[in-house]
Amino acid sequence: MNTPTYETLQLVVDARGVARLTLNRPDTHNALNATLISELRRAVDWLAAAPGVRAVVLTGTGKTFCAGGDLGWMQDNMKKSRTERVGESGDLALMLRALNELPMPVIGRINGPAYGGGVGMISVCDITIAVDTGIYSLTEVRLGLLPANIAPYVVARMGEANARRTFLTARRMSAAEAQRLGLLSEVVAADQLDAAIERELADLLQCAPGAVAATKKLVAYVQAHDLPTNMIYTADKLADAWETEEGCDGIAAFFGKRLPMWRQV
Repeated sequence: MNTPTYETLQLVVDARGVARLTLNRPDTHNALNATLISELRRAVDWLAAAPGVRAVVLTGTGKTFCAGGDLGWMQDNMKKSRTERVGESGDLALMLRALNELPMPVIGRINGPAYGGGVGMISVCDITIAVDTGIYSLTEVRLGLLPANIAPYVVARMGEANARRTFLTARRMSAAEAQRLGLLSEVVAADQLDAAIERELADLLQCAPGAVAATKKLVAYVQAHDLPTNMIYTADKLADAWETEEGCDGIAAFFGKRLPMWRQV
């Protein structure tokens, strides 16, 4: 599969349909600037439309996952007009939303520390596996700023009470504490990180890609609606699933003692 090339990202898709999307600004600890934000949005749009992509592994080069917003980028934004600053902030918000709403699972391969917007990048992943030496902090208030664009995702990830404490104090969290708060799914030694990612992928690749995409939408919908509304929605969605090619083949494969069409082995 021919993948696009970028200045601040690396994107590779393997024969299984697993895409590896790597933040590639190691000289700035993969900090987010206008170019990286724009290229992430373009890469996510490409992945959403690419046939055969089953999962995305999001990681960073070097020893840091993402240091948050690039301070040079922020300094430049302070010189711009109000309209321009709102536009820059809006671009970040749209990138995070696009990454959060990718139809395929996003696994965060968290190779090191994350601060500010980097914690937001973790929070839009479906699954997050991190090295046990990582440190995490929502540092915005120490700079007189707000964790604004990332707040919906961080609060959803760790809950309001935990978000209040971590947002308001900018306290540093170990990997173990970040896991306890729900930010990280699993914590492993650095030399076990790739093996842990592969275990997660092995499970994901057993699942029907259309059903996985529909289930991501299902989770987002039910979290945002009340029970009576969800009862109507979920009744329709299960009925829809019974009518899909995947649903029909999956049930037939079970009774026929064969692999369904989306599994090779």
